[in-house]
Amino acid sequence: MKELLKKLSETYGPSGREEEIARVIREELQDYVDDIFTDKMGNLYAVKKGTGTKVMVAAHMDEIGVIVTYIDKKGFLRFGNIGGLSPYILLGQRVIFSNGTIGTIGMEKVDDIKKLTLEKLYIDIGAASGDEASKQVRVGDIATSQRDAVFAGNRIIGKAMDNRAGCAVLIQTMRELGETTNEVYAVFTTQEEVGLRGSRTSSYRVNPDLGLAVDVTLVGDTPEAPTMNVSLGQGATIKVKDNSVICHPQVKELLTEIAEKNNIPYQFEVLTAGGTDAGAIHLTREGIPAGVISIPCRYVHTPGEMVDLDDVEGAVSLLKAFLSHPIDMQKIFPCHVD
Repeated sequence: MKELLKKLSETYGPSGREEEIARVIREELQDYVDDIFTDKMGNLYAVKKGTGTKVMVAAHMDEIGVIVTYIDKKGFLRFGNIGGLSPYILLGQRVIFSNGTIGTIGMEKVDDIKKLTLEKLYIDIGAASGDEASKQVRVGDIATSQRDAVFAGNRIIGKAMDNRAGCAVLIQTMRELGETTNEVYAVFTTQEEVGLRGSRTSSYRVNPDLGLAVDVTLVGDTPEAPTMNVSLGQGATIKVKDNSVICHPQVKELLTEIAEKNNIPYQFEVLTAGGTDAGAIHLTREGIPAGVISIPCRYVHTPGEMVDLDDVEGAVSLLKAFLSHPIDMQKIFPCHVD
């Protein structure tokens, strides 16, 4: 798991440019599933066939980034955001483009640092002129944080743990998943960070009986953090609600029962901001019962996101137990209509 997390974290894959991370995930999974394919949106599907309930589990593989909007005569790059970014966190960071070009983020003179915005920042790739810069980078190119993943005790710090940690959980679960009556679609979705776009199209295609998302969530265990009932190292979380979904109560209860039956540590999560792919899944077609398993993560949307390996392993245990459990839709969801 440590090697897998490190590899996934360090792989380039911003929203809309997920080809490389999809290739890495395909290589990790192709020997463990019955079918694997990609759709027009770039979503990657890994399928374990079955005759029972069709379950879709989504983990988004994209990461946040910056997109070049203008190259000036001196070779400095102006940029916009891909996903949620803070100018205060970007300042001084190294970024890398898909072709390996590396730059550092600087800022114009700002009289009041409280007024720092993305418009005041630029990327310096070391070019001496606009022509030189244009030979390395073009308008529309996307960069992500350039940061190696490192281990600190039982925890890993790196960029894109949101949501490569979720991808690692889904990969390892599919590797370990034995015989199950359920038909499982593990979907590694695109463009979640810019509006749950990949999960909208993939859930429409799969049309599952039940859906789950695997993602990271915020914590309340750092100094003066917002009050929240989630801490690192206390287990994966079972989501109750976020801004995109109120999880189906029967899905939440089934996850809880399975966690308790298998002595898997868990926490309940009520997230007052943000969302996951479940937000798109549960609104698909006539509606899909949906839930979320989350991995607690500190410093979300920074180059130094931190997760605990025990929480990651716990999420694998919970997801594997859930997918191995025969799911009788008529019994669990008596109002379910075929």
